[in-house]
Amino acid sequence: MKNILKKLLVLSTLSFTLVGFETTSSAAEQTLSVKSGETSWKVVSKTDNSALELIKENHDKFPTLYEKEIDVTDQEKELMARLVSAEAKGEPYEGKVAVAEVIINRVEHEEFPDTVKEVVYEQVSGTYAFSPVQNGEINKPADEESVEAVEEALVDIENDSEAIYFYNPEIATDTWILSRQVIETIGNHRFAI
Repeated sequence: MKNILKKLLVLSTLSFTLVGFETTSSAAEQTLSVKSGETSWKVVSKTDNSALELIKENHDKFPTLYEKEIDVTDQEKELMARLVSAEAKGEPYEGKVAVAEVIINRVEHEEFPDTVKEVVYEQVSGTYAFSPVQNGEINKPADEESVEAVEEALVDIENDSEAIYFYNPEIATDTWILSRQVIETIGNHRFAI
């Protein structure tokens, strides 16, 4: 069992009520998709099917390691990193991860567009949802920490939040955003639902 868990170590821990399994495989990797309520997760084993079989047989006996399933291209990761870099410049690493999670949460939320690109470039009443898109800061290269924060947000369930908004109360000009329920404050940003 230790070898199998070691193979999945890069993924995060999540307890869940199992609804269903779906497996796929290729020569390079084995993937197990798990659906719990409205959320889908996947487990990837790079070497053989033993990790997936163990999880199927013992899912109710121990917390299993999972990766949140969201279809993101390399170009979308780079776009997310540029937005995180522009939005969270000077913020702690944890805050950069949280900004990336807001993008992911919006992709998964029914009230927002269904792709990273559409979320990043969404316009509301003629104004871009994210100010770096409006002012062109989105076009600057992302710093390495923002790239890492995006990667972490895509795989780390423990940091997973429900936030679909974030703002800096010192510079926010839209009074509507101030009415949102704040669930966490990290650095200068408030994260809200």
